[in-house]
Amino acid sequence: MISPTARAIWLMLLGLPLVVAAVLLRPELWVISAGWIALVGGLMLLDAMIGPAIRAFRVDVDAPAILYAGGHDPLPVVFSFARGALPRRMEVQLETNELLEDIPVQGLRGWDARQRPYDFTLTPLRRGTARLVRIWSRWEGPFGLVRKRHIRELNIDVPVTPNIRWVKDEAVRIYSRDAEFGIKTQIERGDGHEFDALREFMAGMDRRAIDWKHSARHRALLAKEYRTERNHNIVFAFDTGRLMSEPLGGVPKIDRAINAGLLLTYVSLRNGDRTMYFGFDARPGLSSGFLTGPRSFPKAQSLAAGLDYSTEEANFTLALTTLASELERRSLIIIFSDFVDTISAELMLENVRRLTERHLVLFATFEDEALSSIADARPDTPEDVTRSVIAGSLLAERELVFRRLQRMGVQIIETTPEEFGGVLISRYLQIKKRDML
Repeated sequence: MISPTARAIWLMLLGLPLVVAAVLLRPELWVISAGWIALVGGLMLLDAMIGPAIRAFRVDVDAPAILYAGGHDPLPVVFSFARGALPRRMEVQLETNELLEDIPVQGLRGWDARQRPYDFTLTPLRRGTARLVRIWSRWEGPFGLVRKRHIRELNIDVPVTPNIRWVKDEAVRIYSRDAEFGIKTQIERGDGHEFDALREFMAGMDRRAIDWKHSARHRALLAKEYRTERNHNIVFAFDTGRLMSEPLGGVPKIDRAINAGLLLTYVSLRNGDRTMYFGFDARPGLSSGFLTGPRSFPKAQSLAAGLDYSTEEANFTLALTTLASELERRSLIIIFSDFVDTISAELMLENVRRLTERHLVLFATFEDEALSSIADARPDTPEDVTRSVIAGSLLAERELVFRRLQRMGVQIIETTPEEFGGVLISRYLQIKKRDML
């Protein structure tokens, strides 16, 4: 598509005084005004002919196969002209659907062998299916009188999944201690209560592990070694309701919870435990069977990607009752959820109490940094005082709910999104070490 630029329009308007003057003073000189218009039109035609041609323009796109929620991925694009002149400057823009962050118009200069590579940055705002609609390109002719526009239709769908790239990086960091001394077999002993073997007592060992009967029989101090228990049930219960679908630092809370859950899933599967995914909002949604072994992690990723956002309030009564009916043995149930005040948390407290009669419950949520900043801010106006008092009262109610959960025997995790995954794994390992399951 070819259109005149602002420069061409202004040149046309400059001929308007000539037309008016010719009509009022010398009507027989109207040819001058017509000649001016013809001159500008001829220059525009010449600019369109000698400028870079649309037919010689080509856009090659290498779309990624998958995108990760909360991450940034490049979209490599190569702009090229097969023949003819090259524009001094070209403007490009990528059009996408609402799942991707808007990308502003970019101005490109410089060509290498008639090509100009450029990487658009794709930033998913949430999970789902992102669509790359089209790429707009435009440039001006040598005289700056015409602008040519090229539209490259894409219509490429790219799935947006939980950010397992972060999960893999964290997993490598956690297990990097094994790489310090090379690949070796790691004997996991001493953290459980399943008897493994007797060995000679050495300095630094726990004296409570000494087996006095066998020591007397062999006339040497012998200590018991225990093997870490495996095959524990770990249940990830994700609240996908309205509160968890709200953004926290630009990323929905549920996505941050899923990332931390996937990290713990990788660790627990590697440790020999069994994991299960359960999602709910106003009614129970996803309910997977138990997964075993590190090879089940891709399946866990697929299940997590199916946890959709919801605008409904979470129904803890129906969800936790359904979950309890599906569990046949004692399990560690990790509930990723949030609440506003004691009234909205009342039903949650009652149903969590029923779960603690048979299972170990871990309630994981994020710190409300917005409320904390408002409560701690220096009040300069009466409105600031009012906001600070309200925020302080909401934080007090939040702390009251946590204390009630702790009295029920529920484990509590409340931390920042950056530390959420690490704290969750530390608590899981602590529970395993203390044999609380």
